[in-house]
Amino acid sequence: MALIGYRGTGKSHVARLLAARLGWHAIDADDWVESHAGKSIAEIFQASGEPGFRDLETEAVRTLTANKRQILAMGGGVILREANRELLRQNCHTVWLTASPAAIAQRLAHDETTQARRPSLTGKSVIEEIEEVLNARLALYKQCADVTIETEGKLPEAVADAILAELPWQSAQKEP
Repeated sequence: MALIGYRGTGKSHVARLLAARLGWHAIDADDWVESHAGKSIAEIFQASGEPGFRDLETEAVRTLTANKRQILAMGGGVILREANRELLRQNCHTVWLTASPAAIAQRLAHDETTQARRPSLTGKSVIEEIEEVLNARLALYKQCADVTIETEGKLPEAVADAILAELPWQSAQKEP
């Protein structure tokens, strides 16, 4: 299963909760990229630009989606490349986590790692960037998502409950 959505929608936290409940592994694709590159995402952007980062991200998608019984927390821009969208469609039950730009901005303001780890994509204010980037990506998120779950105003545990209730094998009482 892959969780997609803008940063700050809870993908990493919810992935860990789901993995614990299902007895699977949780993998954060951004962590995988940083570990593989030996650099932070900000350092990758500085050294190789966004195309260099996106190449590493595609390598992560190709590698990580080949395995089963795991919950993948994908980077917010993973849906920008058709190859990534296709890999997600072919190999994963994909859940899109959503929240309003205001809720995302508030969550990011409370995340100490955001500024150090993730570069600005537009150079605009946080809320302007969220609105612009989110609007540009909405159709791509929709294209990838098997299920959409609103996270605004919900605790991560409630989001995990909502995802588990939507899993296709839950109704058939069988595992993937």
